[in-house]
Amino acid sequence: MRTGIWAVVAAAWLVLSVTATEARGPYGSITVGKWQGGAYTNDKNGAFTHCSAGTSYQSGIYFAVSIGENGGWQLGFAHDSWRLTPGEAFPLTLTFDGQPAFNVYGRPLAEKLVAVDLPVTSALVTQFRKARQMSAFAQGQLFQFNLDQTAQLLPALLNCVMTVKKNGVANAGEFAVAAKPAAAPPSQATPDASPKGQRKSGGGFGTGFVISNSGHIVTNHHVIDGCSEISGNLNGEAPVKLRLVSGDETNDLALLQAPSPFKDYAVIKTNSIQVGQGVVAIGYPYHGLLTSDFTVTTGIVSSLSGILNDTRYLQTSAAVQPGNSGGPLLDVNGAIAGVVSGKLDAIKFARATGNIPENINFAIKTGALRDFLDNSAVPYRLAETQERKETADIAKAARAFTLLITCKVAEQSATAKKPGN
Repeated sequence: MRTGIWAVVAAAWLVLSVTATEARGPYGSITVGKWQGGAYTNDKNGAFTHCSAGTSYQSGIYFAVSIGENGGWQLGFAHDSWRLTPGEAFPLTLTFDGQPAFNVYGRPLAEKLVAVDLPVTSALVTQFRKARQMSAFAQGQLFQFNLDQTAQLLPALLNCVMTVKKNGVANAGEFAVAAKPAAAPPSQATPDASPKGQRKSGGGFGTGFVISNSGHIVTNHHVIDGCSEISGNLNGEAPVKLRLVSGDETNDLALLQAPSPFKDYAVIKTNSIQVGQGVVAIGYPYHGLLTSDFTVTTGIVSSLSGILNDTRYLQTSAAVQPGNSGGPLLDVNGAIAGVVSGKLDAIKFARATGNIPENINFAIKTGALRDFLDNSAVPYRLAETQERKETADIAKAARAFTLLITCKVAEQSATAKKPGN
């Protein structure tokens, strides 16, 4: 990008909806791959306004993403050759991964730059968070954008806003969340408990559950990502080698299959679960360190969205730990209400806010699970009974379809991957 367009971005896009002619910053830094940014203030009064990061594309467009101090989202597009009229909005169509298009309005902030406001609760934001590709069509022109690394960028922007609001811009630092924790010894390695955790060298453990009478097993994608060999143990039986049938990294789901069917399999809740309803989480947390048997925790559905209002997830108070990933979240009837995916990182959250979070855990909703199974052409059964069961009975039944998933990583594969890849 040429120097002129950088000046435009500094003077217009980064000021967002502030009426000042310039924004001051960046304070601290956000560095996620090619995305660069930080925190910004109103140049007139010094008040914190937003955190933003952007990157340039071969088309000559500079694309930026921002979260304001009030939580509002914006996308920004700038190009040196544009001659826009500030204040004259125009229709703009955004499409993510070929899904149905969103009709929005571009708001020129300067002759070379336009902003698009995104309501936090909109379906557009949800699509943007999980998309790999985005296209923008406006005034007869079509532009394509690769959205790689937005999964790391968006938490960094949120961390920036929360940190600056608490500590001020004078104490700003690096806001990007570490992409990969330090590796644990193979005997203690487990998948990261946070959504889309990274594979640790040597391998690790997770949880899965049988979903069909053909031996299909569901788990999280991050549980099996990078594994050279995957095996499953059902209720203390001898391990069986599992093959990977399909994976969905965006929704953190993976489908495995055993060489022969199991005696029983889980059924999926017919209707979406509601806030306040009870749930039971089954899994193998810290396998071998705490216990070799599975553990059972109970709680309620606390929210129908995850981090940054991600509607693919639900939030639950049922405690989970590393190793629970990929396990079943069951309703009070014993049907699958979600796929356990992780927990909020208490340490990072405490550093950002000064408060230690409690009982904030996440599961992938059954809607995403059923879409994944449908796309993989795997038959599944919906729950027929609505009979409420005791937790002990739910756990007993779950033994017949809940597996310990073991991932092995070949030595050359483990050493080839460097932190951050």
